[in-house]
Amino acid sequence: MNHNHNHNPQSSDGKHDDDAALSDFLASLMDYTPTIPDELVEHYLAKSGFQCPDVRLIRLVAVATQKFVADVASDALQHCKARQAAVVKDKRDKQQKDKRLVLTMDDLSKSLREYGVNVKHQEYFAESPSTGMDPASRDE
Repeated sequence: MNHNHNHNPQSSDGKHDDDAALSDFLASLMDYTPTIPDELVEHYLAKSGFQCPDVRLIRLVAVATQKFVADVASDALQHCKARQAAVVKDKRDKQQKDKRLVLTMDDLSKSLREYGVNVKHQEYFAESPSTGMDPASRDE
């Protein structure tokens, strides 16, 4: 029987592997151009009192932010699809000719709430759902 107890994640070999993987990942950020520009990330980090000259850390924050925004948008899309599917069920007698998805502030708010972000938005009232739309795209 092998009684080697080197399976502890805190072992020196495991720590070395983790450090090497982290170093490799941080080095790869030097060659990566995130969707969110470095200058924008630096601006908001500085605004919150954080300054770091290491571009790798700036890009790490950009990648994490990009992932967060993508996750929120994906969840909001699911809320939108569920809401519009419920509307179609209620109106089965009318044929739906426009299959475009319309993402609403409510869809986005529900998605953000799942991530612990509560959004308060001004209520406004429109004469009809098409108010403010391009006249050519109205279905009246």
